[in-house]
Amino acid sequence: MTDRRTELAANLAKVEERIAAACAAAGRKREEVTLIVVTKTYPASDVRLLHELGVRHVAENRDQDAAPKAAACADLNLHWHFVGQLQTNKVRSVAGYADVVQSVDRLKLVSALSAAAVRAERELGCLVQVALDAESQQQGARGGVAPDGVEGLAAAIADSPGLRLDGLMTVAPLAGPYAGRQQAAFERLMELSSGLRVAHPAANMVSAGMSADLEQAVAAGATHVRVGTAVLGVRPRLG
Repeated sequence: MTDRRTELAANLAKVEERIAAACAAAGRKREEVTLIVVTKTYPASDVRLLHELGVRHVAENRDQDAAPKAAACADLNLHWHFVGQLQTNKVRSVAGYADVVQSVDRLKLVSALSAAAVRAERELGCLVQVALDAESQQQGARGGVAPDGVEGLAAAIADSPGLRLDGLMTVAPLAGPYAGRQQAAFERLMELSSGLRVAHPAANMVSAGMSADLEQAVAAGATHVRVGTAVLGVRPRLG
């Protein structure tokens, strides 16, 4: 366990250096960017070690993995982010532990999350997931709403009991006009965020960038980066 703690500490330090350097290059303050460590496929013991090392935001993408892990770490001061595609039959479970659902991409999901949050007597932060490849007829399988659907979905979240509209999220697309152009993709997300904040000033969270492209996300103005592999190591393949 000591070896694993040492490994995680070293990896976190490297990621911290990268974020700090990216902030400096962009003329931003380091505290403007929050690191979310994506702990999917890794055990609750790693989450505990990360907490010891100062991590306060963790993310999961599968409820069947996240729910028991969140329960095992319920005594820790952690903010849990759900970042995967969410089926409505998993919403009630997710609403029990997630602080933020970053992958809201359809009205049916908004309704289900609202009902579950009210039932659980919790306020659930929501990000609209934007699919920047949706207008290219080459949309991938990662979910998300097309840019022209952001406003309507955001309004539905803002008007729903138990939900709080926090902002926008995207994953750099693998197809379409932004394929291979991560910074341009993230800059487009920032444009959408600016438009969103006209009607919803508090919805200022912009979640973008992962292990391979966090620098481009910071340069574009992201407020949160989601880093997994660079902290925890290469994930074992799921059988």
